[in-house]
Amino acid sequence: FSCALVSELSTNKQPNKPSTDLSIFLVNPVATYTVHHNDTMLSRIVPLAARTCATRSSAVRPAAAFVSARGFSATVGEAITAGDAAELSGYSKIDFSISEDAYVIDAVQKFAAFNIGCLVTTNATGDLTGIISERDYISKIALLGRTSKDTKVKEIATQSSKLVTVKPDDPVQLCMEKMLNSDIRHLPLVNDAGELKGMISIKDLVKTTIKEKEQTIKVLSDFALGKGGVYGSE
Repeated sequence: FSCALVSELSTNKQPNKPSTDLSIFLVNPVATYTVHHNDTMLSRIVPLAARTCATRSSAVRPAAAFVSARGFSATVGEAITAGDAAELSGYSKIDFSISEDAYVIDAVQKFAAFNIGCLVTTNATGDLTGIISERDYISKIALLGRTSKDTKVKEIATQSSKLVTVKPDDPVQLCMEKMLNSDIRHLPLVNDAGELKGMISIKDLVKTTIKEKEQTIKVLSDFALGKGGVYGSE
């Protein structure tokens, strides 16, 4: 408002009054007192407005530094990745693979032991050949009256041709889109060489998204309260 007032006053002076270069007020406020007697009000308002503008401009710099220091851009601008979701899940150290020649009972026992719902199947050379989930067990073993002790994993697993995977640096948004498009709840994490690095579930993505929003809200709240910014406090 003060900056706008300076501009308005400078363009609405009476035509019969001496012309005054307002730039001198912004450079040297002391010079305001050399103005003609009829411009006394203007000479008092302009330096005040100039000081206000200068103060607000200087406040922008520490605010910008605060945003950078608190990692605001990383929280809001950069996408949270599938690797982040895997780390947050608490299951990043689990071996999510099982031999395709193992029996289904072995997969079920592993589901129960690690409280997980999906495993990637591998062949003798360690290549990924498919994926088996609790849903496969229910629909292809329990409902059909088959026994898990007599059925091999590869007989009910989803084959690699239909296997949907993500890389650790893929954004969470992409992971969600893949899950929705393929109607699945788990995504294996593989590196560029096709090696299994972990597994993420829809629950992991939801948890990661909530954490991201909480961090964003905290940074914005701290910024609004001046924490770490103008006042230099945490």
